[in-house]
Amino acid sequence: MSSNPVAETVASLMPRARAELAELVAFQSVADFDQYPKSESEGAANWIADALRAEGFTDVALLDTPDGTQSVYGYLPGPESAKTVLLYAHYDVQPPLDEAGWTSPPFELTERDGRWYGRGAADCKGGLIMHLLALRALKADGGVPVNVKVIAEGSEEQGTGGLERYAEEHPELLTADTIVIGDTGNFRVDLPTVTSTLRGMTLVRIQVDTLEGNLHSGQFGGAAPDALAALIRVLDSLRAEDGSTTVDGLSGDSVWDGLAYEEEQFRKDAKVLEGVELIGSGTVADRIWARPAVTVLGIDCPPVVGATPSVQAGARALVSLRVPPGVDAGEATKLLQAHLEAHTPWGARVRTEQIGQGQAFRADTTSPAYRAMADAMAVAYPGQDMQYAGQGGSIPLCNTLAALYPQAEILLIGLSEPEAQIHALNESVSPEELERLSVAEALFLRNYAAG
Repeated sequence: MSSNPVAETVASLMPRARAELAELVAFQSVADFDQYPKSESEGAANWIADALRAEGFTDVALLDTPDGTQSVYGYLPGPESAKTVLLYAHYDVQPPLDEAGWTSPPFELTERDGRWYGRGAADCKGGLIMHLLALRALKADGGVPVNVKVIAEGSEEQGTGGLERYAEEHPELLTADTIVIGDTGNFRVDLPTVTSTLRGMTLVRIQVDTLEGNLHSGQFGGAAPDALAALIRVLDSLRAEDGSTTVDGLSGDSVWDGLAYEEEQFRKDAKVLEGVELIGSGTVADRIWARPAVTVLGIDCPPVVGATPSVQAGARALVSLRVPPGVDAGEATKLLQAHLEAHTPWGARVRTEQIGQGQAFRADTTSPAYRAMADAMAVAYPGQDMQYAGQGGSIPLCNTLAALYPQAEILLIGLSEPEAQIHALNESVSPEELERLSVAEALFLRNYAAG
């Protein structure tokens, strides 16, 4: 990285950043309060509020959003007539899954092989630290040249839309000239990347019932309709022979015309077992950025341990459907529900319920903010041009902000490159990426203010 005061300041702040990230990761802030105490999320929210106050933010507030969680807001005034930039991150995290599968405790930041491991280290508590580092570096080198709003969401991973609904009810709160969403990531380590598209998503719960109660499989099996078997049959209908998603009425042949994603690199990033085929057709980029993708997230049925010889009377599953830009998530939800109901066999009773939804997003990459970010990343990543990639994941707030503030420019950057393994076991963040992206964000704010 070229020597400059901003880069030197960020480098000097990295030990503090590690200590702060360790404090944030220690909060078990999963916004599913049936699994984790609400006090853990509240503790993380208060930590962020205190950090913003310590940096001179005014109007710091804990916003009680309609889904029962809190988002943290703060405002840092800049020079008179300065532009306003909104910096976004979220502090809620995915559950750690099988804690025994972690090499180190998931809520204890641990350094190993040059990376920092812990749930939320990259997605997205590290994004909050990135914002703080960028602002501290600017304050140490002449001051922050824009008005800054920070919003840290408390339920992004749950898809329950609390902040979206709050923003719609208080549209003046998050108004900005440009919005930086710190919740995506570089295509790979050392390759500066902005995310130009996001797939939308819908979550649907399906319940299948066939009997008044479980029956002895020896006495009734073979004629009594098995609800679990019916559920398996209907879930299998969501995929073609090659694994492509097949939802009746939903197109699945769009193509991606940006950055290429080589199959061998994807196999390595996804840690696909040797001999196991990739699913779907088209390029990898087509499959993960431009086409719908269905995933069965969970099935309620008896576990293997303790299972009895019974025909199951009922079973249910949670199904996720990612939809590309150009496809309305609400329409996709209707198509998915209709498909599930139409493909349920044997006249079994079936109920479907939507429990979460977010629209897809496409950015305007020709805007002045993107030019300012490209120049900033060229300094933070010497010799590398900024790349444009898609993101298979969803950030529902993006479309809400785009609808509320149609003149605002929206950029998506972050720490969730493939090695980070977000949502999986042993999530981690590269401290070098945290450092470089913090420099890039600081220089972007300066470039954008001068533009």
